[in-house]
Amino acid sequence: MSEPNEPTEPNGTAGPAGQAAESAQPTGGAGRHVRVVLVDDHRMFRTGVQAEIGQTEQTGVEVVGEAADVDQAVTVITATRPEVVLLDVHLPGGGGVEVLRRCAPLMSDTERPVRFLALSVSDAAEDVIGVIRGGARGYVTKTITGTDLVDSVFRVQEGDAVFSPRLAGFVLDAFASTDAPPLDEDLDRLTQREREVLRLIARGYAYKEIAKQLFISVKTVESHVSAVLRKLQLSNRHELTRWATARRLV
Repeated sequence: MSEPNEPTEPNGTAGPAGQAAESAQPTGGAGRHVRVVLVDDHRMFRTGVQAEIGQTEQTGVEVVGEAADVDQAVTVITATRPEVVLLDVHLPGGGGVEVLRRCAPLMSDTERPVRFLALSVSDAAEDVIGVIRGGARGYVTKTITGTDLVDSVFRVQEGDAVFSPRLAGFVLDAFASTDAPPLDEDLDRLTQREREVLRLIARGYAYKEIAKQLFISVKTVESHVSAVLRKLQLSNRHELTRWATARRLV
């Protein structure tokens, strides 16, 4: 069972760091200021990011709103018009790509553009390419430090493209080719979350490790694995690993 959606939380206040990105005290440049909305379906993670980067006097980052799903995100972003949105890729209601699609007019506003930086646990090529094609200015993983995240937010505000080091190659490879990637009907049967679980299983992670990585329960991991095996008509995790390896998903 996935976690229930949470109510929109504009103007959230800092809470305990929880399970946010690993900490190094972030510092903002003198006089810098950026208004940010956090979009992630896990309250604990949002609270941690808020505590990590949202101390405005030290970082220059002002968190003006939060959202836990696509509809909430569009509502809060439209109401607050932040300079930067930190956007999770996998969200209830259609995912980060759907948020980008519905916020396209805000991104193209020449006077007050809203820019998006994907912040996700996933390092899958199709997730990176999908949100960049959707209009995001960058993509960083949730292992990023608070200091680097603050720097990335300001760079995106200024119009730069920002990527975690190994992810930039995915984008270069994708846009260097004019050919669209081939469709995989089997893979398309899986939800984004099921794909995440599939990759981690194929990499040899135990259920408890996957639960910790994705901020979900072990029971939810088991449910996703069962769904993946059923949809792909596989019998066990060994077959699943071979299937993923053959498609270079690992």
